[in-house]
Amino acid sequence: MLFQATILILAERIRKLEDQLAKNSSNSGKPPSSDGYTQPAPRSLRKRSRRKSGGQAGHRGEMLKAVEKPDHLKVHRVKGCAYYGQSLKRRKAIGHEKRQVFDVPPMKIEVTEHRAEIKGCACCGKETRAQFPSEVSQAVQYGTEIKVQMVYLNTEQHIPLERTCDLLEEFYGHRPSEGTIVTACAEAAQRVEKSNEAIKEHLVEKEEVAHFDETGMLINGILNWLHSISTLRLTCYAIHAKRGSVAMDEINALRVPRFKGRAVHDDLASYFQYDLKHALCNAHHLRTLLFLLERYPQKLKQSPAHNVLLRLQKHKEVVLAFMVDFNVPFDNNQAERDLRMMKVKQKVSGGFRSTSGAQNFCQIRGYLSTARKNGVKALTALRLAFADTPFLPNFVAPLT
Repeated sequence: MLFQATILILAERIRKLEDQLAKNSSNSGKPPSSDGYTQPAPRSLRKRSRRKSGGQAGHRGEMLKAVEKPDHLKVHRVKGCAYYGQSLKRRKAIGHEKRQVFDVPPMKIEVTEHRAEIKGCACCGKETRAQFPSEVSQAVQYGTEIKVQMVYLNTEQHIPLERTCDLLEEFYGHRPSEGTIVTACAEAAQRVEKSNEAIKEHLVEKEEVAHFDETGMLINGILNWLHSISTLRLTCYAIHAKRGSVAMDEINALRVPRFKGRAVHDDLASYFQYDLKHALCNAHHLRTLLFLLERYPQKLKQSPAHNVLLRLQKHKEVVLAFMVDFNVPFDNNQAERDLRMMKVKQKVSGGFRSTSGAQNFCQIRGYLSTARKNGVKALTALRLAFADTPFLPNFVAPLT
C-alpha cells in the first residue's frame, strides 16, 4: 500500500511538472518572453482572413510629400549645352525641375548667457539688480529642451542612462552625467504629479469601465509590483512592494464608494475582496481552455479542467459581463497593452536602482501614455510639463 501511494504521489508530481513544461504564451498567461528559443508555432484564436498580407487594394500608402515653402533653396545652373557644347551662362532659364531633400541640420548645443543688469540709484546710492527668468536659477545649467530630450530618451524610449549619455555626446559633442539625467527625470515626475493625480481621480470616480492589472518589476534586485489602471484614453501607474489587497488598499482605487464603475481584470483573488462590479478577462480563459484541450482531452476527477469549470461556474456573472453590459470588453487586453512597454524597460535595463527612480519612471510613463492616447506627442507633452502647463485631457477636471 505504501509503495502504491508513493507511485501515485510521484505520478501527480510528474503530471504537474509536465503541465509547467507544456505551458507557453499561447495556452496560458505566461508572457511571450518566457517561451525562450522553443517558441510555440503561431496559433491564433482568431479566424484567418482571406486577405493577403501587406497593403490592401485602395490603400493610399505613406510617403514624403513636397512642401510649398522649403526652408532653403539651391539652384543648380546650366553652364553649357549638353548636345552642342555652346556656353549657356548668359541665357535665362525657361523652367526648373524640382526635387526636395528632407534632412536635419548638424546638431550642436548652443550656450545662452543671461546677464542681469545692476544699476545704482542717484538718490539713495543703493544698487538694484534685474531679475533672472525663473528657469535660470544657477550660474551654469542645462536648459529646458535638452532636459526634455534626456527624459524622452531614458523614459519614453527606454534607453539606459549610460547609452543616453553616449547618444547625446554623439549628437551634440557634449556628454552630460548620468546624475544629470536622473535629476531631469525627477524634475519631470514632480511637474506631472498633479496631472497624474487628476487622471487617477477621474479613472476612479468617473469612468464606467476601467482595466486593472499588475506585473512584477525589479527594484535594486528585489521583486516589486507595478499596478496599472487604464482605459482607451487614460493611464495610471503605481509601484508597490506587494501585489494583492495590501497594495490595492494603499493605492486606494478599488475601495467603495470611490470606484463606481466596473473593474475588468484577471481572476486574481485579491480583486474579489472588493464589493463592486467585476468583469473577467476572457482571453485568459480561452488560453487556459486551449491548454486543457492539449493536455486533458478527458476530464478526470478534480483535474485542472474540473477546477477551471468550477471557477467559471462560480464567476459566471462576471465572466459573461460583456454580454449584458456592452461597455465591458471581452478581454483585459487594454491593461496588458499598457503594461507591455513597462516590461520592455525591465528587459533593456534589468530593473531599477531605487524605489524613487521607479516611482519617477511610473509618473512620467503614465503621463506620456495618456498624452499619446489623446493624440499628443511625447516631446510636446514633456515641453508642456517643463513649462508648468502639463497636459491634461479636456474631459478630466484638474485638481483644485
